[in-house]
Amino acid sequence: MKLLRVGTAGAETPALLDAEGILRDLSGVVPDIDGALLADEAALQQIRTAAEAGELPALDATGLRIGPPLARIGKVVCIGLNYHDHARETGAEPPAEPVIFFKAADTVVGPNDTVLVPRGSRKTDWEVELAVVIGRTARYVESAQAALGHVAGYAVAHDVSEREFQIERGGTWDKGKNCETFNPLGPWLVTADEIADPQDLPLKLWVNGELKQNGTTAEQIFPVAEVVRYVSQFMTLYPGDVINTGTPAGVAMGAPEPKPYLRAGDVVELEIEGLGRQRQEFKDA
Repeated sequence: MKLLRVGTAGAETPALLDAEGILRDLSGVVPDIDGALLADEAALQQIRTAAEAGELPALDATGLRIGPPLARIGKVVCIGLNYHDHARETGAEPPAEPVIFFKAADTVVGPNDTVLVPRGSRKTDWEVELAVVIGRTARYVESAQAALGHVAGYAVAHDVSEREFQIERGGTWDKGKNCETFNPLGPWLVTADEIADPQDLPLKLWVNGELKQNGTTAEQIFPVAEVVRYVSQFMTLYPGDVINTGTPAGVAMGAPEPKPYLRAGDVVELEIEGLGRQRQEFKDA
């Protein structure tokens, strides 16, 4: 299933995109798309049954905002430097263990919402990423094989980053990762049963129409299953938590000088095969 949330920010309602590309209203079946729903197999089956029976009313998508596909996100766990090609372009050694940092849940916005370039920023960068959405509590998961059983689905994430804040201002990476609007998510949450292999997903990103990133999750240093297993050794993952799993080569930081960092007026588009497409215009904060 392709689950999403539509409407004005803070007042989104649940919806489903059916196999014919028609937007369907879920508000009569479930109150929202959140961790509680993803952990409730009976409620998910109720959605499937209603969809198959043709009981879901169509929505007019014209001019309708798409919000983040998940409400009440608990935490956003991020994996840094998780693609072989990205490590090569930045001259970094591939890490021996996953690099973990966090984004606050309030950085999450809709897939087509405006992204704000922070005040004083000189190095705002782009990063297309596969987001993993947790559907079953993961605590000390014993194997990578078992880890995928805790995944509810997948989505497109844009891990927008300010590199000067992240790397040159001391301390942890968090200052360059938690600026307002720095995590567009969606358009859909695609349930795990629709993704045969999370390590076989092409990812692309364009800036002002120019292709910048053209990668595949096959290049991940730590695959999705291992990421979920590993993270669960250090923290409990709950339904509605999100893991951003890293970005492939092609970011501004890895480009020759002068590096083409983002400015107000730039337009970024990104997509992951089967998971949908995003488009953001950048404006000054």
